[in-house]
Amino acid sequence: MLNFSKSKYCAFCKCQMKAWLNKYKHDEAFFDDSTLAQMKVGNEVGDLAMGYFGDFVEVTEYTDGDIDLVKMAERTKEELAKGTPVICEASFFYGGLYCAVDILRREGDGWAIYEVKSSTHADKPTYIDDVSYQKYVLEHCGINVTGTYLLCIDNTYVFDGTLDIHKLFKVTDLSEQVAEKLPEVEGDLEIAERLLSSETEPGIPVGMQCEKPGECEYWGYCTRNLPKPNVFDIYNLSMKKKAALYDQGLIDFSSLEKEASIKNDKQKRQIDFAVHDRGAYIDKEKIAEFLTTLSYPLYFLDFESVQPAVPKYAGTKPYTQVPFQYSLHYIESEGGQLKHKEFLAQAGTDPLRPIAEALCKDIPADACVTVYNKSFECTRLKELAGYFPDLSQHLLSIRDNIADLLVPFQSGWYYNREMGGSFSIKSVLPALFPDDPSLDYHNLNGIHNGGEAMNAFPAMEKMSGEELEQTRRNLLEYCKLDTLALVKVWEKLKEAAE
Repeated sequence: MLNFSKSKYCAFCKCQMKAWLNKYKHDEAFFDDSTLAQMKVGNEVGDLAMGYFGDFVEVTEYTDGDIDLVKMAERTKEELAKGTPVICEASFFYGGLYCAVDILRREGDGWAIYEVKSSTHADKPTYIDDVSYQKYVLEHCGINVTGTYLLCIDNTYVFDGTLDIHKLFKVTDLSEQVAEKLPEVEGDLEIAERLLSSETEPGIPVGMQCEKPGECEYWGYCTRNLPKPNVFDIYNLSMKKKAALYDQGLIDFSSLEKEASIKNDKQKRQIDFAVHDRGAYIDKEKIAEFLTTLSYPLYFLDFESVQPAVPKYAGTKPYTQVPFQYSLHYIESEGGQLKHKEFLAQAGTDPLRPIAEALCKDIPADACVTVYNKSFECTRLKELAGYFPDLSQHLLSIRDNIADLLVPFQSGWYYNREMGGSFSIKSVLPALFPDDPSLDYHNLNGIHNGGEAMNAFPAMEKMSGEELEQTRRNLLEYCKLDTLALVKVWEKLKEAAE
């Protein structure tokens, strides 16, 4: 008999291997900080959505600190018998199947299912799987399901200082999609029962069912025996193409070296340098030409931001990137001293106006500003200019004079094997400076990447004393290293052009 939940069913529909691993080898799962943060956001959004229809009864129960599904199902029966209009986490068992409905709402002579998602997209296939499974279980429990809906975030909602959850969420009717999927559920469950009844690991290879490398918690496990590097490491190649090459047995770079379908120069160079262990490829002329676009005073800028699903600052929308910190290294003239400025908003405050004012104070209009992957900084500056018209001319001047240090690497003018086909600063920096501990993010205290910084700033609202001060120091040191890295990359480019 299956012991199945809606999350397990969705995993099965996405990837049968994932479903098996969840049961037998869940310790092999790896969740990075961003995934854990997304889970936390999902819980927060789910709690907020409970009040969408007004008064509600939540049936969540705990025994000795652990969630008690049996008690939740018993409470659900009680609330159904009472005719409670809105029941949250309504729980049902049918054989070995279990599901908890985020919001179960009385509708006519039956009940409507509302599945809550923190996403802004209502068209993901996994959502249809999720709600279809719920309807299957509820109908087999004798519940008349009159509607199936998705409650997700409306990214057009502009927060005015007072949260309106009826504008924050939008309702999507999934009736047609669920009606199409529902007949498949029983067959899926039969296959799942056969699959999961065996402790023998199924021989399901990596393929199109896989999420992008790094997005599946079992990616490391499923690719553990593949050579390094392999076809899935090729720069800017679609997962469909990678899977097709893998299916042909073209897995290690040696087998891919003469593959005619790989025509991109950067991809071919990545493979060639990995196979033949070449040094660095440097196009001095192109790099020198790029460097002529930079001028003094020369600034090196990096932002850190938060991205609240539920907007907190007036004028912002769900998932707006809100900059709360920057680091700024600068050199005023050729051969001049390297100087540094920084900004970090106070915890619990709206950072938008303070950071906009600080930028205008610290960076002269029309100065040359370098960043890495400028689309992020340019977009933040444009947004700040929109929020504050009195500062817009200066902010847009900063944006219009930004030069992108990513260009020489992404354009293929500078490449070495250690970059591994990635041109992010976290790949380029250690490739250029493999033996410099001062540029190693692992040596920082507390905060080592943007995800950790994004989580730290809102957490500071509940900190005090030494914990708060230590977190501030950690954030400042992390962001300072980001712009010091830009300085070092610029210096390396100058050296390469000589």
